[in-house]
Amino acid sequence: MEQGADSAAARRMARVASHLRPPTSQEEEVAILKGSNCRAKGAAPGFKVAVLGASGGIGQPLSLLMKMNPLVSVLHLYDVVNTPGVTADISHMNTGAVVRGFLGQPQLESALTGMDLVIIPAGIPRKPGMTRDDLFNINAGIVRTLCEGIAKCCPNAIVNVISNPVNSTVPIAAEVFKKAGTYDPKRLLGVTTLDVVRANTFVGEVLGLDPRDVNVPVVGGHAGVTILPLLSQVNPPCSFTSEEISYLTSRIQNGGTEVVEAKAGAGSATLSMAYAAARFADACLRGLRGDAGIVECSYIASQVTELAFFASKVRLGRAGVEEVLPLGPLNEFERAGLKKAKGELAESIRKGVAFANK
Repeated sequence: MEQGADSAAARRMARVASHLRPPTSQEEEVAILKGSNCRAKGAAPGFKVAVLGASGGIGQPLSLLMKMNPLVSVLHLYDVVNTPGVTADISHMNTGAVVRGFLGQPQLESALTGMDLVIIPAGIPRKPGMTRDDLFNINAGIVRTLCEGIAKCCPNAIVNVISNPVNSTVPIAAEVFKKAGTYDPKRLLGVTTLDVVRANTFVGEVLGLDPRDVNVPVVGGHAGVTILPLLSQVNPPCSFTSEEISYLTSRIQNGGTEVVEAKAGAGSATLSMAYAAARFADACLRGLRGDAGIVECSYIASQVTELAFFASKVRLGRAGVEEVLPLGPLNEFERAGLKKAKGELAESIRKGVAFANK
């Protein structure tokens, strides 16, 4: 009897520190996910989520927020550096999700096995003087490698792409999945929620409203002039002067630059991006759960315009994107902005496809 108790105690002790000892094989990870130590005792069943790039400026606060999400039962944190420390830190939070860390390319497949949602903030941040195109060569290669792992280990997962330039990295991901024979356009979503969050905040400031009560559709893409806030469709309905429209549109389009310059070389929009990404991930998880009426803006494969990819409002559900909503009526200012946005978007999409196929 005493020997059995000792054995049970040893198993409990091993389980307590399991997040600090990533599995050595995919087979071990599958066994872990199926076993009793998949989640803390008493935790509600939920979804398995992986954050790729969890040690970075966006990845750390995003991982923190996902650990707080009650819909998450298992949280996998992957990066090429510093994951053990981030994992140990976040694992001490008394929320239901069990956290496991994975370090370096050899553990990527274990990090991805069995995941329902994969969030990709991996890559280098934008620095003063850099455009999103300057990020392209490095981040494009990172996204391609990670998506090859997703195609192999969790081809049915919802994939949220944050790595910039999103206008190009989402087409890269699509090409990787096409080559692997796993492409489902409903499950590949570029995260443009930060543009919506900024638009709601800036419009709320101008109107004197709580930004949580404001909803501004933002369509097009996720860089500069490709970001097109539809101020004519703001909810609650309101009107703006031409000066307000110009000011708000410019500030929303250049919100990222505003943060980069304010940080003066110390980083880019990491905290607000993590908040926006967590909000979008939560919407995806609620859709997977079967909640009705989940509508967010996202950069996806689309037939709303002649472009292969375009950000617009989508209804999320168990299959990912279940409906792409029309743009709705645009005013003259927005039609001119759309024309300009499509010109730049077309080149970004072409660049991403070319990179993936070279």
